[in-house]
Amino acid sequence: MSGVNKVILVGHLGKDPEVRHLEGGASVANFTLATTESYIKDGTRMEQTEWHNIVVWRGLAEVAAKYLQKGKLIYVEGKIRTRSYDDKEGNKRYITEIVADNFTMLSRRTDEQHNASSYQNPAKEVQEKPVDFSNDTDDDLPF
Repeated sequence: MSGVNKVILVGHLGKDPEVRHLEGGASVANFTLATTESYIKDGTRMEQTEWHNIVVWRGLAEVAAKYLQKGKLIYVEGKIRTRSYDDKEGNKRYITEIVADNFTMLSRRTDEQHNASSYQNPAKEVQEKPVDFSNDTDDDLPF
């Protein structure tokens, strides 16, 4: 029996996507995503923010570069991947990433907060219909 590696996150981008074009022509984009959980401790509301490293490939990387900016609220689906690399001093380092299969933009509220030239009323919250940018490539599931 094989396992399941599935991640679902909803959070805000911590930075604009950084896109690289690899030698074989494939594109890869990286960005961070912040998820925040609230809880009550000793009668005080507390928040804990987790930062996730997100990786998107090929066409999805190009879509991320075009439409995503720091602060955007998105829904991400993907899988956890841990990989190792050697740093400049030759020490082995490990990084855990979410390799996204798709993402959905959830609102435009942050556009109004960051775009000073916007002609929309900044006090008005604007919601847009979610757009699904699913990755069209075949996955490696056996069914």
